[in-house]
Amino acid sequence: MKSHLDHQLRLFVEIAKCGSLSAAAEALSLTQSGLSRQLASLESALGQALFVRNGRGVSPTEAGQKLLEAAGSAYQLIDNTLTQLRDQHGITAGTLNVATIHTLTYYFMAEVVAKFMAQRPSAGVALLGRSSAGVVELVEAGRAEVGFVYDSAVASDELDITPLFEEEMSFVVHESSQFAQLAGISLDAQTPPLVVFPAGYALRRMLHTRSFNATVAAEVETVDAMLKLVSLTNGQCILPSLIPEKLLREYQLTRVPIDAPLMRRRIVAITRRGRPLSALTSLMLDIARESTAKA
Repeated sequence: MKSHLDHQLRLFVEIAKCGSLSAAAEALSLTQSGLSRQLASLESALGQALFVRNGRGVSPTEAGQKLLEAAGSAYQLIDNTLTQLRDQHGITAGTLNVATIHTLTYYFMAEVVAKFMAQRPSAGVALLGRSSAGVVELVEAGRAEVGFVYDSAVASDELDITPLFEEEMSFVVHESSQFAQLAGISLDAQTPPLVVFPAGYALRRMLHTRSFNATVAAEVETVDAMLKLVSLTNGQCILPSLIPEKLLREYQLTRVPIDAPLMRRRIVAITRRGRPLSALTSLMLDIARESTAKA
């Protein structure tokens, strides 16, 4: 009975953290109906409701909040202790979930992950490509142990930030474009329409400022789709200068430095605040910091 109750309390804490049954069910890899039955069983055992249902999800009742304060801190302490004990004995197997913005997979993450795998061949890496907001969400929810993202996208008290490096943007065009031979370009109202990422992406927000407000030709969700479309339409886009030259040449594209406005962003690593880093996460962060000089 106690073990069953312990399981239900764990589920209760996850529901409270996620704020809805559907989000908690996804995080726990359970069906929403099954999770709802477990919650109903716990509420029945306690003789009172633990959540108030609303249009946006659920929020704790007075009894639920009291239980959450006790159970949440207790389980956090237990989980932290288990992590510390595992790391003291050098447990470095398993899979590390790493969330990253899409652009970094083309020039930074490949080197970092390769070095990680060389040092921990028994460990696995799940590389989760997302928008900036998606990376933050995965790390906050605990579905990724570490994330790599633009610092401008991180506005959360639940995350610790490790600065890595700064990158500048370039104007990317076809080799036959009228802009291809320029030594530099200043972006203004006369700049032709751009192929861009969707509105939720940090690189998209850079294009709509007081200094420059881009005209949008098309929206795509991946770097490959952007490069292909720019190549086929003799169009233009803006991407990090660190995108490999070899990749651009595959699409007959070239980069032009942007003189104005200044388009620069800092890349950071993010982890959950208050949660001890596992040995695998610490190693990933160490390798990322060591690799920044080459990025």
